[in-house]
Amino acid sequence: MAAGRVRRLLGSLWIALLLGQPGPAGAAARSSSQSLPAGSTVRTFTPFHFLVEPADVLSVRGASVVMNCSAYCETPPKIEWKKDGTFLNLVSDDRRQLLPDGSLLINSVVHSKHNKPDEGYYQCVATVDSLGTIVSRTAKLTVAGLPRFTSQPESSSVYRGSSAILNCEVNVDLAPFVRWEQDRQPVFLDDRVFKLPSGALIISNATDMDGGLYRCIIESGGTPKYSEEAELKILPDPEVPRNLAFLRQPSSLTKVTGQNAVFPCVAVGFPTPYIRWTRNEEELITEGYERFLLLAGGSLEIREVAEDDAGTYSCIADAGNETAEAQAELTVQVPPEFLKQPTNIYAHESMDIVFECEVTGKPTPTVKWVKNGDVVIPSDYFKIVREHNLQVLGLVKSDEGFYQCIAENDVGNAQAGAQLIILDLAPATTGPLPSAPRDVVATLVSTRFIRLTWRTPASDPQGDNLTYSIFYTKEGINRERVENTSRPGETQVTIQNLMPETVYVFRVVAQNKHGPGESSVPLKVATQPEVQLPGPAPNIRAYASSPTSVTVTWETPLSGNGEIQNYKLYYMEKGQDNEQDVDVGGLSYTINGLKKYTEYSFRVVAYNKHGPGVSTQDVVVRTLSDVPSAPPQNLTLEVRNSKSIMLQWQPPPAGAHNGQITGYKIRYRKVSRKSDVTESIGGTQLFQLIEGLERGTEYSFRVAALTVNGTGPATDWLSAETFESDLDETRVPEVPSSLHVRPLVTSIVVSWTPPENQNIVVRGYAIGYGVGSPHAQTIKVDYKQRYYTIENLDPSSHYVITLKAFNNVGEGIPLYESAVTRPHSDTSEVDLFVINAPYTPVPDPSPMMPPVGVQASILSHDTIRITWADNSLPKNQKITDARYYTVRWKTNIPANTKYKTANATTLSYLVTGLKPNTLYEFSVMVTKGRRSSTWSMTAHGTTFELVPTSPPKDVTVVSKEGKPRTIIVNWQPPSEANGKITGYIIYYSTDVNAEIHDWVIEPVVGNRLTHQIQELTLDTPYYFKIQARNSKGMGPMSEAVQFRTPKAESSDKMPNDQASGSAGKGSRPVDVGPDYKPPLGGSNSPHGSPTSPLDSNMLLVIIVSVGVITIVIVVIVAVFCTRRTTSHQKKKRAACKSVNGSHKYKGNSKDVKPPDLWIHHERLELKPIDKSPDPNPIMTDTPIPRNSQDITPVDNSMDSNIHQRRNSYRGHESEDSMSTLAGRRGMRPKMMMPFDSQPPQQSVRNTPSTDTMPASSSQACADHQDPESTTGAYLANAQEEDSAQNLPTAHVRPSHPLKSFAVPAVPPAGPTYDPALPSTPLLTQQAPNHPVHSVKTASIGTLGRTRPPMPVVVPSAPDVQETTRMLEDSESNYEPDELTKEMAHLEGLMKDLNAITTA
Repeated sequence: MAAGRVRRLLGSLWIALLLGQPGPAGAAARSSSQSLPAGSTVRTFTPFHFLVEPADVLSVRGASVVMNCSAYCETPPKIEWKKDGTFLNLVSDDRRQLLPDGSLLINSVVHSKHNKPDEGYYQCVATVDSLGTIVSRTAKLTVAGLPRFTSQPESSSVYRGSSAILNCEVNVDLAPFVRWEQDRQPVFLDDRVFKLPSGALIISNATDMDGGLYRCIIESGGTPKYSEEAELKILPDPEVPRNLAFLRQPSSLTKVTGQNAVFPCVAVGFPTPYIRWTRNEEELITEGYERFLLLAGGSLEIREVAEDDAGTYSCIADAGNETAEAQAELTVQVPPEFLKQPTNIYAHESMDIVFECEVTGKPTPTVKWVKNGDVVIPSDYFKIVREHNLQVLGLVKSDEGFYQCIAENDVGNAQAGAQLIILDLAPATTGPLPSAPRDVVATLVSTRFIRLTWRTPASDPQGDNLTYSIFYTKEGINRERVENTSRPGETQVTIQNLMPETVYVFRVVAQNKHGPGESSVPLKVATQPEVQLPGPAPNIRAYASSPTSVTVTWETPLSGNGEIQNYKLYYMEKGQDNEQDVDVGGLSYTINGLKKYTEYSFRVVAYNKHGPGVSTQDVVVRTLSDVPSAPPQNLTLEVRNSKSIMLQWQPPPAGAHNGQITGYKIRYRKVSRKSDVTESIGGTQLFQLIEGLERGTEYSFRVAALTVNGTGPATDWLSAETFESDLDETRVPEVPSSLHVRPLVTSIVVSWTPPENQNIVVRGYAIGYGVGSPHAQTIKVDYKQRYYTIENLDPSSHYVITLKAFNNVGEGIPLYESAVTRPHSDTSEVDLFVINAPYTPVPDPSPMMPPVGVQASILSHDTIRITWADNSLPKNQKITDARYYTVRWKTNIPANTKYKTANATTLSYLVTGLKPNTLYEFSVMVTKGRRSSTWSMTAHGTTFELVPTSPPKDVTVVSKEGKPRTIIVNWQPPSEANGKITGYIIYYSTDVNAEIHDWVIEPVVGNRLTHQIQELTLDTPYYFKIQARNSKGMGPMSEAVQFRTPKAESSDKMPNDQASGSAGKGSRPVDVGPDYKPPLGGSNSPHGSPTSPLDSNMLLVIIVSVGVITIVIVVIVAVFCTRRTTSHQKKKRAACKSVNGSHKYKGNSKDVKPPDLWIHHERLELKPIDKSPDPNPIMTDTPIPRNSQDITPVDNSMDSNIHQRRNSYRGHESEDSMSTLAGRRGMRPKMMMPFDSQPPQQSVRNTPSTDTMPASSSQACADHQDPESTTGAYLANAQEEDSAQNLPTAHVRPSHPLKSFAVPAVPPAGPTYDPALPSTPLLTQQAPNHPVHSVKTASIGTLGRTRPPMPVVVPSAPDVQETTRMLEDSESNYEPDELTKEMAHLEGLMKDLNAITTA
């Protein structure tokens, strides 16, 4: 059974050999730490190792020393000792002898100044014959020198309760042998009296019993050596203040892991100082820790030092009103330790193996290898690879044995070993073996490799199942190496890593399943000599010629090996890994475009016809410095008092220093006197107090960084105003005068007013809040702030809020308030940012407190200043340690935006490079050492808008189908709107090179993306440009787009595109009787109104009244029409074209306008409207105002026309939104239409009317009018209308008495209008049962006065074009006298109707 297992193992090893698994990396060898089964014909690994190894020993002269050593093996090993690398002859040595367990005994150590035979390094060597040898670690024997004092105790006095130090410095190796006596009696050490490792004695909290004579004694085995005696006097404590002083300060130490370290620290003074320790600026907690002990007097002991204990230790003595600090470094060294030890290996001859060894330590250990006790010297066949691994090439039988990896550094050494067993070849199994491969030849010979090919053996001409092993060696060397083919049947191999110009001997052996066959005849092949390449270029030098260039020079290589063709200069920024190169023909080159004040490395390679030569060594040079290329960061101002302002800032970004910052230049001036600038140059500190300023004056400051080359760019001007008077800051502020809270669902808005006493400095406000208690969270805000929103609260929770004003003295009296947040179901108020609240990770066991009171102050369209407070700082918020803050920010558009972060060392940060009109969220965390806080509560800020920075895009112009004089302009919003687009301006002209003020302007209100322009000239090229507008101004214009109008009009159109009798889009008016009712719920009239509760008599009276008024209107219109003249018709034509005049023509019509008349629905009486005293009457479509404050006067200037116009052109994107170019070419319009208070939302909807008005009297020349209603009233909001709706419309024009009213009718029954729809009522409902019906009307000269509403109810209205033509005719034909007569007649009629209605 065991023999079968052995055969299987051998078979697996042969398979590995045949398949070519062995390789140069050592993967060929089978590693194992287990022994083969008993009875195996193959030798197993033998356990052979040290049980005990010698350790370092400190001894004294004349003492006896034992160096321990014990080794284990099945066969007892032979133990020998080496001292300083040489074997000791212990047979004839009477002082040294070998103990039975293998340890070394040294009797009576000999040591003198000139004879030190026993001191040195000892090593234990264990040998087992026929197996091998192992060596132990090296141990050092140190013999203490002769006792001597480097310093002795001196007499001194100490106050009772204070501390004293008695020095006794001896040579280091004798320090452990020092003890103390008081009055010739031993001193007993305790927590109050202890001895330092150096030998000095520290007495803390001295008492009268401590007085006496002290001396120290060195007891090193011989005669004790005594120091001089010193008297210590104990003085009574006078209890008067004494300056704080250190009697002993800590000194830097270097310790090995596991040793103890003591930092002495003794301070005296009155009051008695309190000692505390910090490590790396973090408080060191000694209570409850066994490893960190605070000894008497304040000294620190660290037991069993670990590597993590290294760092800077600070002893801080605090005497209440005075502190002192002393620092010392602790360096920790680590002896070598094995991360990976060598493992036992089985192998065959000619194979390659690798012993792996990985070590760590501090300092980094060095590694050497030992084979059977002898140091392995690296050669062609024994190589150190991958730093510490041992590679053995071409194994031979003599390589068998024990290999040890020995690691050593300054503080220790260690060893680990493994066994190598060379297996004998397994006997071949029964069967034929292959004969020798035939015709072995070298088909390719180079300097470093040879390719061999051969033919299959004669015994197996196919050779498909044969594998081959190629054995090779240098001529004259008996150590063969082997290389295996990669797959069966392959008859060629490439042998690599050969030496140039060297003769090698090769032989090939074929193997089949039965084993290896005969070897081929040896073949000798010599590698080619190395190509003669150039040597390194000598005397390479590099020097900086400017801040961005370096010049490199060199000389011709001494061994050029032929003509040098060119050089390649390589250079790379220090610390980077992307090397660049440039071809050079000469012996020098200047490289430009380098970074300023940056280190670069350079090297040169010479090229000849054979290729690149040997590279030079790298030379390093730094480019010259220059002025900084960026301003300092995060400049902040703090007003200290009425005459001084503190400036704080951060250095420029790291890559922009361009040299060593030597200082900062501060320039400041009064805001009122910008020419008077004061300069101040300071050092490298990041703050400056500017004093001597004037009271109550605003100053601007800017800071620039300095290098030796000059001044860099300065920051933007930042302003602050000094206090009007030096307010009192000797006491805390008084209580704020008021506090108001407004709870929402997850937030509470807090507002307040400052304290009534304004003579006390207020530097900010502290807001505390929490559920049931105001002390859970605290937020601090600036003194200028008057409100704050507390975010991320729980719904339906009772919060208590407190507000305190504070200054540098402290916090004032709090003001309390409580509030209950609203439940989740309450949607009346929504917290905008809760859904975007960042995830706060689970804090560490002892995290820092996060910053509070984070505020975002918007400074510009791309800059926001973030400020915060840190509750872990003192009340004055001064940062005295190495903490820093991380600010992160992001915008939620798009949703996957990542956070950006930046670090700051002050309580504010200036975030720049933001997008305009974008909402950002900010949060802050603080980091101190290895501790960090969670992220703070978020603050939000939206950057200011900026004028659009890109033009509207995709501008297209198309002709309107059927109307060749009308074009449609379409576009898309600008890609960089930088705010809400409030309108566009279309410029068009027939001359693309004309000045822009000579182009015709078409304003478009709102965010519409299409516009119509009509009455253009046929067959004419026009050019169009568009610019967008937001609240900040106009953006850039788009590129000019050309469009040529068609050559001929359509045959089916009337002149000026106005077909007689047309309505809307040319459709015929529909006959609608007086009983017409809009369908319920239909699309024609969504504004149904309830039927008024009038009795049948009243309805009859109203119907009769409507009929009478209609007849009167028809008669008057007929009379007007008969008086029309050709001249009036021409005037009418001109007026039509000038209704929508451009901004270049001001309307100054001086036509006398008759008074307007209104019909009151409830009283059915005519009332005259006051005439405007202004000779240039203003007409408006503004809804009826409730009072005079509701109307804003309109400026008729050009600027007003462009930027303030809202509804003075056309309506929404409908076919009625059009203008005429002809009407803008030099005609004065009859009337100027002012701007509506709201932008138009819908174009005119023309309701079919009865045929009581002749179709021939209509003319399309009117602006639009939008009727609307709410709760039975018409509304001034046409967003609810669509193209299918036809509302009952009162088409009213204020230019004539007849145009100010229409025929009233009984309002049709219909559904009550839902007030929840988005609409804006013009008039409130006056009575629940008598809804008031109103219509948006035009008025003359009433912009500044209040007028009671006089609504008109109209069942239907004439077509826009018909009504306009009628109005135009009327305006053209009437004289003032005729109008007066007609007015009197109508007033009489209305009085009669009034009387009937009242009755």
